[in-house]
Amino acid sequence: MSAPFCNVALPVPLRTTFTYSVPESLRAAVLPGCRVLVPFRKKSLVGVVVECVEKAPAGTKLRDIARVIDLIPALTPKLIDLGQWIANYYLAPIGEVFRSMLPPVTELSAQREVALTAAGRAIAEEQNQNFLMAESGGEESRLLIALLKKGKPVSLGAAAKLGVSAELLQKLQRRGLLEIREIVKGRKRKTQRIVAWKGEGAGKPNEAEKLERLRALLETERGPLPLPQLLKLAHVSRSLMERLLRENILTSWEEPLDAAEDPFDSGYEPPAHTLNPAQESAFGAIRARFELGEFGVQLLHGVTGSGKTEVYLRAVQDTLARGKTAIVLVPEIALTLWMGRQCRAWFGAQFEGVVVLHSALSDVERAREWWRVRHGEARVVVGTRSAVFAPLENLGLIIVDEEQESSYKQEETPRYHGRDVATVRAKLENALALLGSATPSLETYHHAREGKYELLTIASRVASRPLPSVEIVSLRDEFQQTHKTSPISSALHVGIQECLNAGTQALILINRRGYSWSVLCRSCGASVQCVNCSISMTHHKSRNRLECHYCGSIQQIPKQCPKCQSQYVYFFGEGSEHLEERLRKEFPQARVARLDRDTARTKRQFQETLGAFAVGALDILVGTQMLAKGHDFHRVTLVGVVSADASLSMPDFRAAERTFQLLTQVAGRAGRGELPGRVLIQTYYPEHYAIQDAVNQDYAAFFDRELHFRRVMAYPPFTSLANVIIRDTSLEKAILWSRQLSEYFAPHNDEGVRVLGPAAAPLAKLKSEHRFQFLLKSKSRAKLTRLLSGALAFCDAKEIPQTAVLADVDPLSLL
Repeated sequence: MSAPFCNVALPVPLRTTFTYSVPESLRAAVLPGCRVLVPFRKKSLVGVVVECVEKAPAGTKLRDIARVIDLIPALTPKLIDLGQWIANYYLAPIGEVFRSMLPPVTELSAQREVALTAAGRAIAEEQNQNFLMAESGGEESRLLIALLKKGKPVSLGAAAKLGVSAELLQKLQRRGLLEIREIVKGRKRKTQRIVAWKGEGAGKPNEAEKLERLRALLETERGPLPLPQLLKLAHVSRSLMERLLRENILTSWEEPLDAAEDPFDSGYEPPAHTLNPAQESAFGAIRARFELGEFGVQLLHGVTGSGKTEVYLRAVQDTLARGKTAIVLVPEIALTLWMGRQCRAWFGAQFEGVVVLHSALSDVERAREWWRVRHGEARVVVGTRSAVFAPLENLGLIIVDEEQESSYKQEETPRYHGRDVATVRAKLENALALLGSATPSLETYHHAREGKYELLTIASRVASRPLPSVEIVSLRDEFQQTHKTSPISSALHVGIQECLNAGTQALILINRRGYSWSVLCRSCGASVQCVNCSISMTHHKSRNRLECHYCGSIQQIPKQCPKCQSQYVYFFGEGSEHLEERLRKEFPQARVARLDRDTARTKRQFQETLGAFAVGALDILVGTQMLAKGHDFHRVTLVGVVSADASLSMPDFRAAERTFQLLTQVAGRAGRGELPGRVLIQTYYPEHYAIQDAVNQDYAAFFDRELHFRRVMAYPPFTSLANVIIRDTSLEKAILWSRQLSEYFAPHNDEGVRVLGPAAAPLAKLKSEHRFQFLLKSKSRAKLTRLLSGALAFCDAKEIPQTAVLADVDPLSLL
């Protein structure tokens, strides 16, 4: 390509591309998908070339591209198409979309190197043996032969010293004779040695006890472990460990120290390499879809503990066997390393093709791993939401685990949903999208019911383990009997005592941090509000202060009411800190710990608490919803949910769905080992269908009831939804802009789109900004997009700042 102009997407909040002139010397290097350095106003920005064009806009004086950063395009053509789809669907600035798809620009100082491909090596060897052929080949032959004699890739600077032009390099690259790589230079990566059980040797008879302890740790309790940690837990010598590695009883590999290293070792279920009939049936359907060789979406609906991970790994294995690549998305950074190790344990320690991508990696690490993927050095990418943009070629499979999780939705521009982007990418790549969940989102399950997706079901747990028995504890009845309010009902107290007597463990969930929800005045009824947000401050007793969980502001505990100066200040509601204190008082002999954002400020604290619980060093673990999923504690026989209906009172149409999902997921933590499990759900609203169906663990019944509500109220999946927020630190400006936008919406209301608002948002003030809300509903996605696009253009024309207008398509939260 040698077009004189190109359209460049820049990371600015403008929904357009910018045309630049391409200097003659750079035309061979400027390709769609490569990054370029360009002048923009009074500074330089890094942008992405979207397309090369022959004609420039008339009457415009164009500026030149200053520099080409990538000699090979960073984005493939299909990823460019995906970025444009995201920009159009979510009405996001195209440059900001591409910025979120690319690694950090730390690699501007990266080293580029030139290497022969297999085809280039063959031609170079032939010409090296034939003098006349080499002479007739001219400059091309001299370069190929020089690279052959070097025997290894050479830097771009070294290639330039051979008198080679950039045009020649590009030409040979297009012919498939050369490969130009981007090598990110950074500090040498620290690694750790990971040890796993292999079990091929027998060992000495007098070592049977030690071997059994090692096998239990590495296969059942923890999974593959770093060598120092294994030595400490197993109480064995390093010399014994080295000998067991030589005898193939153990195996090991080097793994980079990961910034997100998490308690994989406390919730580990080893890959079984064998599938039960239900898993085999699901995998058979996946394999049949592979055989078709066309795009498709499958929903793997398996109850908690049914072994969905085994099916994922088998599907990845089948994908690799077909010569294709795979992406595995997980909802939390905590699970990326765990899933990566599952892959290594499944495919063997020698398998180097797994890359883990997430935001907790350093910029240099992310860039290095991203370019490894771009150069084809990895065939499996495991990561969080943004890993859906991994530049894999020949993609065959995208897995989205726990597809209902809200963490797949990005809360800043571009506000894309990782699950939906995964299905669109699978369509562009002619690949399979496999969505998995025990509690699928209503929209996904509706698509499966309607035949848009293929539904695969695993209705029972692995090893025929029974689902736990679930019981409701009515707190209304409890109060009538005891005339006391306590976070621990008499039934939950008895259940915990039975656990302690039996030597098993209890997991207690309360989905509120802190000691008390709010501070109230008993004289005037006023609560202590955050100065920046329209929300009550939360009391944290251990820190002796009030905190806002939205903006992080801190206040001292008032000795009198700030409104009426009354002395009757009351702490209302129980949080996880209060519950922990109460459990310590009621069960003084028990070993109690709490796990929430306050106690797990660091990765090490999080890891130590979960690790201690996993090995039985704790009897009772209190925590927030971070305990509800992803962990596999075999000694837990009781799960107590203290305030099951707290989320039902949220002003959000998904409140019932979230409550059902949370209760089902937390119930799935009980009875995952050989011991039967029991779940106690405390609620003031035992009649609500979300709680009743969670007790019966009947997803289909909940789906039917919730779907009826959505149909009557015209909510997704029956309508498309958009949430528009107008915000500013000035209340007057926020009101003025809301009125102006309301005037634009008024003529279009009920023309295929229903506009609700403007109204004060449920969180009317957040981080010092006043917020007003419009809610747009439409059965036509096209009409909704058209109206939103017009509204954003109207705001630009009225000079309403783009930062003041927040348009969220397919919102997960209406707060």
